[in-house]
Amino acid sequence: MTDRLSLLEANLQIIRGTAKSLPFDLFEGIARYRHKVFIETLGWNLPTRENLELDQFDRPDTIYLAAREEDGRLVGTARLLPTDKPYLLGEVFPQLMGDALPPRSSDVWELSRFAAMDFDQASTHPMSQFSSPVAAGLLREVLRVALSHGASRLITVSPLGVERLLRRLGIAAHRAAPPVVVDGQMLFGCWIEVQGPLSS
Repeated sequence: MTDRLSLLEANLQIIRGTAKSLPFDLFEGIARYRHKVFIETLGWNLPTRENLELDQFDRPDTIYLAAREEDGRLVGTARLLPTDKPYLLGEVFPQLMGDALPPRSSDVWELSRFAAMDFDQASTHPMSQFSSPVAAGLLREVLRVALSHGASRLITVSPLGVERLLRRLGIAAHRAAPPVVVDGQMLFGCWIEVQGPLSS
């Protein structure tokens, strides 16, 4: 079953669910939105077909969050996975943990494919998403969903810009290790504490 929650701070609707529980057109819309963000805008070299960005971590147990405007336009997405099964950082970016091993625990979840870009705005810059009300609302909802599934911490592959958003929201977070350049981008493993201020 999906949950629809209206957030005052952005006048948007956030829908959460698995691939099976989400309406098919919404799940396909998430994959198309991710293609537009990560491949067309950010230039990531990711496998794709028919303008859909999906990978091996898009599984039946994956939880998706989709932020929509009242007219139905997608303006944000996120993906949550437990780390006791294969996940992005653990399988693809273990170097972001430095000398530590990637977490493998049912109470540590991974946040990935987080984006909050509105392509209908006149100017959309990739870094501006981290100061947007959509990003703030989406991240708060990510924390609520993670908490409801028993997560105490999140780990994520993050660009440096996400730290500003976390600080602004008063969310406890810290680097797992120093940033690393991956395919020309400065990335780091970011620990995010789920227990914290979740109110607007």
